[in-house]
Amino acid sequence: MDKDRIAGSAKQVKGAAKEAVGKAVGDAKLTSEGSAEKAGGKAQNAVGGFKDKVRQAIKGK
Repeated sequence: MDKDRIAGSAKQVKGAAKEAVGKAVGDAKLTSEGSAEKAGGKAQNAVGGFKDKVRQAIKGK
């Protein structure tokens, strides 16, 4: 498993938590920060998944 996948998953969880707290307290800035962090985590996770696929393809050949 690629380090990007681990870091991306952690960012997604952290972003979701920020987003939930922001919604609970009515803080729009915190909600948007959490949403952005969650999206960034998804992108980083996707990059890690792509790297994993490339490594598997190289090993398979």
